[in-house]
Amino acid sequence: MELTTIKQRFGIIGNDESLNCALEIALRVASTDLSVLVTGESGVGKEFFPQIIHANSARKHGNYIAVNCGAIPEGTIDSELFGHEKGAFTGATESRKGYFEEADGGTIFLDEIGDMPFDLQAQLLRVLQEKEIRRVGSTSTIPVDVRIIAATNRNLREMVEERAFRADLYYRLNVLTIHVPPLRERVADIEPLARHFVQLFNKKYGFAKHFSPALIRALERWSWPGNVRELRNTVERMMVESRDSIIDAGAFRE
Repeated sequence: MELTTIKQRFGIIGNDESLNCALEIALRVASTDLSVLVTGESGVGKEFFPQIIHANSARKHGNYIAVNCGAIPEGTIDSELFGHEKGAFTGATESRKGYFEEADGGTIFLDEIGDMPFDLQAQLLRVLQEKEIRRVGSTSTIPVDVRIIAATNRNLREMVEERAFRADLYYRLNVLTIHVPPLRERVADIEPLARHFVQLFNKKYGFAKHFSPALIRALERWSWPGNVRELRNTVERMMVESRDSIIDAGAFRE
């Protein structure tokens, strides 16, 4: 599948060489069953890559489940991932499948894998090695056929050295790495991204506003620590705040 088609399907804007390289790797690895680790700063769009891999894989008709490891309370994450049996803990009034069982035959995306509790990492390693899970409160195992794609904005290698992340799990997840570049390394993509967001918010709010060339140049000079997410939010703020149809550089506050 051509990159242009992939970008249109998933709403990816930009033609930077490093971005295109990351997308090409995602397409090549999709036909395999390798575990993939997607790295990059917060806000770069890492979540698109597991979707692209799943949609172009033999598992595309199976479930795709995305899990934010940092958003699940630590006391419930094992139940959320692996399920539980009735009576396993207070409030467990019935047996329940976890995300891994729900994703059987498909793909599970573990976002912010660096936030996974250390003791739970051993259970995830067993899933990778043995292709089976054990529900909370159960003594039996359940086979699962799931492709795991993980993502992080943290340096897992440093975490391994600091004993904050299991080395064996790191090497099992890091069979192949896709690095998504930060926006400051994709300066030529800032203008098309900004104009795309202008069109988006013109439609959303019923505006007919435009950015001046001076404003575009100002956006290109900024380092964007929050990456594409920060640019989107900045464009929306400027458009809502401005009363002018043509928004100039003075509207941009770094």
